[in-house]
Amino acid sequence: MQKVILPEPLITNDTVVFGLLALCLGIIFYTSSIKTGFWSKFYSFVPAVLMCYALPAILASTGVIAEVWHTVDINGNISEHNSNLYFVASRYLLPAALVLMTLSIDLKAIANLGSKALIMFLTGTVGIIIGGPIAILIVSIFSPETVGGNDFDAVWRGLSTIAGSWIGGGANQAAMYEVFNYNPSKYGAMVLVDIAVANIWMAVLLFGVGKTAKIDRWLKADTSAIETLKQKVTAFSEKITRVPTLNDYMMMLCFAFAAVGIAHFFGDSISDFLVNNVPAVADPINFLSFLGSNFFWMVVIATIVGVALSFTKAKNYEGAGASKIGGMFIYILVATIGMKVDIAQVLENPGLIMVGIIWISIHAILLIIVAKLIKAPYFFLAVGSQANVGGAASAPVVAAEFHPSLASVGVLLAVFGYVVGTGGALLCAYLMEIASNL
Repeated sequence: MQKVILPEPLITNDTVVFGLLALCLGIIFYTSSIKTGFWSKFYSFVPAVLMCYALPAILASTGVIAEVWHTVDINGNISEHNSNLYFVASRYLLPAALVLMTLSIDLKAIANLGSKALIMFLTGTVGIIIGGPIAILIVSIFSPETVGGNDFDAVWRGLSTIAGSWIGGGANQAAMYEVFNYNPSKYGAMVLVDIAVANIWMAVLLFGVGKTAKIDRWLKADTSAIETLKQKVTAFSEKITRVPTLNDYMMMLCFAFAAVGIAHFFGDSISDFLVNNVPAVADPINFLSFLGSNFFWMVVIATIVGVALSFTKAKNYEGAGASKIGGMFIYILVATIGMKVDIAQVLENPGLIMVGIIWISIHAILLIIVAKLIKAPYFFLAVGSQANVGGAASAPVVAAEFHPSLASVGVLLAVFGYVVGTGGALLCAYLMEIASNL
């Protein structure tokens, strides 16, 4: 799809790369558990989860590992190679984590969080829609060539794929690519901007988690509903906590990966059926096209299974550490996302990176203004934003950083992202086309 030649990394064996990622996670969690000296001060400024992204990114940037690379044979033919670690983490471990982290969900308590969570999510969506065209107008003042181009080389066409990714996810991004037919040889730069800027913004959100109390005081936010939910889940967990046995671990394995199998089986079946039988779903430009994504159905079905189990005695497995195992899966996913970021490649596209930074800044400013006006907690701002920009793979990570019991809120909001993704991205794309022609 892209002709940007990415060099072969030092280590290409996924087994060895996974070992390195596990080593990074182990070092981070060990050092973050030290409560005195340098490490205590370090982690008071830098969240541990941010380091879980940063260390793999450093390894990728220094050529030790990579998610994508190319090789050239003696005839000059270019072959693209991909690590399978992110695919495994996002397709196997993510749905398993969703089940384990929603196993003890309290739907009534989540409903009591009120409408502010949804308002902040929709504010984030609006910020992406208007941020793209505004970023083009601003950059065109001092670097018109960065946002120019004609026909299928027009930069706004490429930026439409970022809009799809930042509102919905990968399926919506692919839909925008098909709809606007951006030059394939230049698409790699857009993927780079998407990954780099989204991860920079996620780092900012995670950094703010450690300052939540100060931010909430500035926002004059009412966090009582969130605190009530955390207390209820904590009290329930303490009530049922026990020393886990092998039987407990095997049952949790059963729940998690049986659900993964169910999610994939029905997710593939439903998406294939809808694509083949419902013209609106098969049409990339239709707002219902997200229903053709098997990843969307995988997330939804895994979440439904987890919620269904919360109405049974299976919820008591939270006492044996269900959400902690789910959290471990999530952190493996986090590390595989981190290895997507090559800082050196980012620096080769300063103009487009600036477009992305201005774009995400407008999204952030709008979120802050609305949060201040409606006195929404920082939790809603961060998770509402990440449900747009990061989707189901990242929103639970940010939510869980506030408290493990809140991961399910991120999942539910991320599902809304798929629903509005294609329509929102199309509107953003047309506005960017207008801005490019002014």
